Amino acid sequence: MTTPDSPDAPLTYGRYLKVPELLSLQRCRSDGPDGPEHDEMLFIVIHQVYELWFKQQLWEGDRLCRDLAAGRRSDAMPVLGRMLTILKTMVAQIDVLETMTPVSFQSFRARLESASGFQSAQFREFEFLLGAKRRRSVEHYAEGTDERNRLEARFAAPTIWDAFLRYLVETGVGVPAEALGRDLRTPIEPCEALQPVLIELYRNDPDARSVAERLVDLDEGVQEWRYRHVKMVERTIGFKRGTGGSSGAGYLRDTLFRPAFPDLWAIRTEL
Repeated sequence: MTTPDSPDAPLTYGRYLKVPELLSLQRCRSDGPDGPEHDEMLFIVIHQVYELWFKQQLWEGDRLCRDLAAGRRSDAMPVLGRMLTILKTMVAQIDVLETMTPVSFQSFRARLESASGFQSAQFREFEFLLGAKRRRSVEHYAEGTDERNRLEARFAAPTIWDAFLRYLVETGVGVPAEALGRDLRTPIEPCEALQPVLIELYRNDPDARSVAERLVDLDEGVQEWRYRHVKMVERTIGFKRGTGGSSGAGYLRDTLFRPAFPDLWAIRTEL
């Protein structure tokens, strides 16, 4: 007898997307005489959706790195466009989260115990992909865990910026050795020897310039998301300490206005 769960049962929307399993993952921890606090469900759903978007951004970012490093501009540009559209959606989700008042958040905040968004390994992976590498972000996770192994791999891997430099090489641009040979385990820093090369391609290489400008769009989009995140946290908890022991909004403020691709910003004055 064939049942809906049998391997030979017809494929349905619910089975393909694992809808029953997906909808079983939103479990509120608050309780009371009238049931869970109403806004805890929103809090859980929003953050689970963010994790899915982080997963997609990593998927797209890895494809982008492969296309750029191989010099495939026509393939890379649509991927960059998709990443930008996803970023806009990630920013828009903050509007939904801000419908939750500070009072309603406080009604279940204690139930989070030490859980914190700072513990999102996928977000750390996304930061590493963009070049914001910090060793302590890796060491936050126990050795041997899946999160630690993934972060170790990202920490040692080339970033989107490194893939862009390889793209320039593939298209015949003379990229300084110090830029190509930088330590991949360190944050991306401005390279003065590279900046005249970038200025020249901005003036004379429309294809390379269009890729560079899309990278600036990506950089700006991430900074916008960080800013909105900071203001959302300030709006919700003020300057209380974060649930994971962080300084909350204070820590988030320190991450603002740090460009992922500093050389693309440094050359603006000379163009």
